[in-house]
Amino acid sequence: MPMFQPMFDVGGGGHVLDLETAVKDGVLGGGGGGICGVAVAVAEKLDLKKMIDELDLSDVPSVFICPISLEPMQDPVTLCTGQTYERSNILKWFSMGHFTCPTTMQELWDDSVTPNKTLYHLIYSWFSQKYLLMKKRSEDVQGRASELLETLKKVKGQSRVQALKELQQVVSTHASVKKTVVDEGGVALISSLLGPFTSHAVGSEAIGILVNLNLDSESKTNLMQPAKISLMVDMLNEGSVETKINCTRLIEMLMDEKDFRSEIVSSLSLLVGLLRLVKDKRYPNGISAGLSLLKTICSHKQVRNLVVNIGAVPQLVELLPDLNPDCLESALFILDVLSTLPEGRSAMKDCPHTIPNVVRLLMRVSENCTQYALSILWAVCKLAPEECASLAVEAGLAAKLLLVIQSGCNPVLKQRSAELLKLCSLNYTATIFISKCKLTRTIQ
Repeated sequence: MPMFQPMFDVGGGGHVLDLETAVKDGVLGGGGGGICGVAVAVAEKLDLKKMIDELDLSDVPSVFICPISLEPMQDPVTLCTGQTYERSNILKWFSMGHFTCPTTMQELWDDSVTPNKTLYHLIYSWFSQKYLLMKKRSEDVQGRASELLETLKKVKGQSRVQALKELQQVVSTHASVKKTVVDEGGVALISSLLGPFTSHAVGSEAIGILVNLNLDSESKTNLMQPAKISLMVDMLNEGSVETKINCTRLIEMLMDEKDFRSEIVSSLSLLVGLLRLVKDKRYPNGISAGLSLLKTICSHKQVRNLVVNIGAVPQLVELLPDLNPDCLESALFILDVLSTLPEGRSAMKDCPHTIPNVVRLLMRVSENCTQYALSILWAVCKLAPEECASLAVEAGLAAKLLLVIQSGCNPVLKQRSAELLKLCSLNYTATIFISKCKLTRTIQ
């Protein structure tokens, strides 16, 4: 039987394509010669698997896709039915005891497979063309990044803003440029632009670049200078939403440094700006970034009292019903940490929505959220058992605690639930408390 010629259904009408016809008709991305010719010429030097791994596969022609794995084929073989598959996939199909064609389900009168060299060359040439174009673009943007860094050494005013703006766009859209900027001293250069007399226009673009780079220890130490931190705090309060988020993310990056000092974030202005960002429901990304930084800040014991004093507790409690699961976990973690302070517990007790909002979250989101919620409720109810425990029971806490005890949760959570249940029962007779333990509308 002659070697099968692949039948490509291009544009809805089936016709046989060889390599020359495929190039001519545009299956390889349009036109013969040019870079396609170069791709074929360097095919020996390019690894198909590497190209497939590195390229965006969203526009791969369907004829290159294995019907079994739905991934580009690297070693296409054709069955006697005329259907083509990746060799390893069809051999695995056979090893499972199947002697049919996976696509047509026809029984095979011949179980041999024939290498589809024509299709292989089509695939190789198409990926080579795309890969070389990608590499060329990458080199072009890296060169442009180098030019912009040189420009920044010479220009001021609006020209500096424009250069920074273009560099930020290049850095944020091309991963390869990030290494170029770091290797060519871009971090130190851009950091040097931040200071007490930096305009917000320059500062906003510079921070937008820095937050997208891998900063080493020296760079982070340099950015922790008071004047630079002060600029970030100002822009956190007065900049655009994007700038506020970038400032928040950069400060959190700096806090990862082992030499970070808690007094750097012991700023009333920083914390107020952060809470303002967290409360702005129009920008979910801002809420997420703000809570993430606030969570990191609260890991420093020296700052927790200041966080409580600016009214963070009631503001976070009010946010709880509207947060997504990830943000909920961060917010409950912060409240749990603040509940270790006498001032924090008092603020939670005095907030009328603490108990109902936190009770509602038990067994609703994740085990971590349940753990933080139990810890918060324990701290509040322990502070004022008669007042708070009764409120908690009326909010449905007893029934929720029974759910935790009967679930497959961590034994520590079950133990804490049992202790809290015992504390709550002290204000009731046995009969009344049993009735409170029944599932109510609060559990729905």
